[in-house]
Amino acid sequence: MKHDEVDAMVPRWQASGLPSSLIASLELSKRTARLNALFEAAVKAELTDLGLTYAEFDVLAALARTPEPHRMKPSELSKALFLTSGGTSNVLQRLTAAGYVERAANPGDARSRWVQLTAEGLRIATTALNVAGKAHDEVMAGVPEATIRQAADALRDLLLVVGRRRVR
Repeated sequence: MKHDEVDAMVPRWQASGLPSSLIASLELSKRTARLNALFEAAVKAELTDLGLTYAEFDVLAALARTPEPHRMKPSELSKALFLTSGGTSNVLQRLTAAGYVERAANPGDARSRWVQLTAEGLRIATTALNVAGKAHDEVMAGVPEATIRQAADALRDLLLVVGRRRVR
């Protein structure tokens, strides 16, 4: 069996008397955090060239994936991207200033507004999605697609159980 950097931590956890179930959970959390860091670093490197932060990319990508006219309510964006309303508001202010999104009245609800991609916002979102896809491909280069699919499916099974829990 091959070993990774997380395997080096296991003997210390075992020596400290941690139960095997906790060690397995720690291995899972460390490996998912490591994978996420690798993906984020690769994507952020590409986004820097476009003048975007990761959060800005996330918002642009979410809007680009919606049907025309590529719009959502800020509350929908927050929920879809696991952002706070304050964090979403800050990102939207920067994207509006850059000319990538515009806010429009919601005729169906005077209390809310739509956030919509501009033509330039759609162009930059499409470019960013393409470079992010390439960055993901580079991170996963050499990993068989079947292995990636198996890992994604296993993580879904875990999230279906633990993702519904409230964390303090």
